[in-house]
Amino acid sequence: MSIYEDTIPWHLKVSQLSSDRGSVSMSSSPDRRNSLSLSDRTSSYQRAIPAVSPSIAQKEARQSESTAYKEALSREDYEQKCESLVRTYHLGVADNSRQIEGETTTAQSAPAPGGIIIGKYTNAVHHRHGLFSTVYKATVPYPASKTMDPGALVALKVSTPLNMTAPHNTELECRILHQARSTHIIPLLEHFLQPGGRWVLVFPFMSHDLEHLLERGPLPHKQAQSVLHNLFSGLAHLHSLNIIHRDVKPSNILLVSPSGPAYIADFGIAWSATESTLESSNCKITDVGTTSYMPPELLFGNKRYDCSLDLWAAGCVAAQVVSLGEATLFDSGDLGSELALILSVFRTLGTPTLEVWPEAARFPDWGKMQFHDFPRREWDIILPTASESARDMVATLVRYESGQRLTAAEALKHPYFHS
Repeated sequence: MSIYEDTIPWHLKVSQLSSDRGSVSMSSSPDRRNSLSLSDRTSSYQRAIPAVSPSIAQKEARQSESTAYKEALSREDYEQKCESLVRTYHLGVADNSRQIEGETTTAQSAPAPGGIIIGKYTNAVHHRHGLFSTVYKATVPYPASKTMDPGALVALKVSTPLNMTAPHNTELECRILHQARSTHIIPLLEHFLQPGGRWVLVFPFMSHDLEHLLERGPLPHKQAQSVLHNLFSGLAHLHSLNIIHRDVKPSNILLVSPSGPAYIADFGIAWSATESTLESSNCKITDVGTTSYMPPELLFGNKRYDCSLDLWAAGCVAAQVVSLGEATLFDSGDLGSELALILSVFRTLGTPTLEVWPEAARFPDWGKMQFHDFPRREWDIILPTASESARDMVATLVRYESGQRLTAAEALKHPYFHS
């Protein structure tokens, strides 16, 4: 969900979209800037000022980012302009950034060129920026610890819980990661607190993620099988513990190498039944996930969703892995809009009726809008280069009725993994 939309119910966005655009754009053309979602742009201006609070960063960077967006001739040009902004702001805030460690920099502990000190890590270099956290790349210092070898690369996820809004919760993320330790879940090596209420979570540094692999196109068959098997293995473990990840997408699937193994990462908005006092199972937050991977029950206000939410998203990921490459199965338009996403889902799977989607009758926002009756498209048209077994697996994950979706454990037994 983008910050522009998270206070506006989806069913009230029609007039806003109509006045702003004239009609809902479903284009995914790479020409000019149409391939930029609102979440892309939000991330860009958040990254511009990494050393200040999100609210200040948004105010100061939005104007600069908007100028870059208006002047850009293409997505590549836009990204280059944003990178230039990021470098400019980083130079301006470098001295403030060094205060994150709360220690005095000495000749012996001075960071490497471009690096800062974060606790015992003296060479932390900015890697990426999220809405409420910044990730740094660093090496493990001497002496050795029980969980880390000196010189090993690690990722330091730095966040300030006081700046966060639900469902983002670093303390909960930390507890869930300890609870969910498993082969295909990113391991939390350690965590520590810093002055100013900052939390630092330390993970192994992964050089690859699925999003970047998919930029080259769909994966070769054996590589696709391996990555998806790892994904469903991780989800099966999470769901056996009644944990919902709530943000399954290619960029949150990290890999040691292009051939794997793959790990599920970023538990910043995960939900656990053992923590239900913070968020009731019958009244879960619906402002979760990333737009193109959000299941339809979220779009219609269902707060009683369960682990099947992750399986819809995993089905969307699988569609990209086996056929679509970097293109998403469903398109939320260049505004990152829920309404555009609903239309894309309906145009692809067909406009559902209560016979097809009986649980929708209980959703708060069902029936508030009338939609054109779109016919269902065939999967051989949707995923033209996928094998029959791959299409069937995706089709049994991406279903309106959440109870009819494959579970993660069932997905592991699908014929696709034996083809």
